[in-house]
Amino acid sequence: MPDATPPPEGQDPIRDPTRDPTLATAVHRRLREDILAGRLPPGRKLKLRDLAGRYGAGASPMREALSKLAAEGLAERLEHRGFRVAAAAHGQLEGLIRARVLAECAALVESIRRGDAAWEEALLLAEHRLRRQARSLDPGRFTTNPDWETCHRGFHQALLAACGAPPLLAFCERLREEAGRYRALANTKAYPNRDVEAEHAAIARAALARDAEAAAALLAEHYERTGALVGADLGQDAGQDMGQDPG
Repeated sequence: MPDATPPPEGQDPIRDPTRDPTLATAVHRRLREDILAGRLPPGRKLKLRDLAGRYGAGASPMREALSKLAAEGLAERLEHRGFRVAAAAHGQLEGLIRARVLAECAALVESIRRGDAAWEEALLLAEHRLRRQARSLDPGRFTTNPDWETCHRGFHQALLAACGAPPLLAFCERLREEAGRYRALANTKAYPNRDVEAEHAAIARAALARDAEAAAALLAEHYERTGALVGADLGQDAGQDMGQDPG
């Protein structure tokens, strides 16, 4: 027979916050976004009490979300000491940059080969919108501009949009997300000296000129430059809260 014991007074048996899978899913999504964006940097201890206050969830959904992040490789379980954000490793970064170069350059070459007038117009518009946004909200130090980030993502998506291979585009998007937390480690090194606007403009010009070889080489350099900035002293910045650097 089913358990007929009534829930504690005032508690909804359907929406018990300690068992709510929807809440655990929402917390997992927010934690994942904060890790990938670098707001929770590599190596940061994930304390349940602090996280519960930050994300408005109890211990049970927080543990469920953290366990899921650990299974995804974004968090690490510490024996008898909870969780922490997965460490950033130089070898992992090198492999990630290499994968992005191989996948996105292949997609870009196909996009240039297959792209029509509508693709050209969309790319022009995406580059124009990106150029109009300030890279940092504070000209004196790097502070993430969410509007720039949105346009930045749109520009890179527009470059590859005509490749005609949705599974490849989905793979490229996953790699872009994974690269986010590494890009966040490079912000103070890249800003304001790195001319990212010029890099984007050069890639767009080569693509619109249908020079696939040049466009792919410029895109590879764009990612490898960010990788070099992060890899120079990866780990020294891992304990700091950081914004996001382009790449």
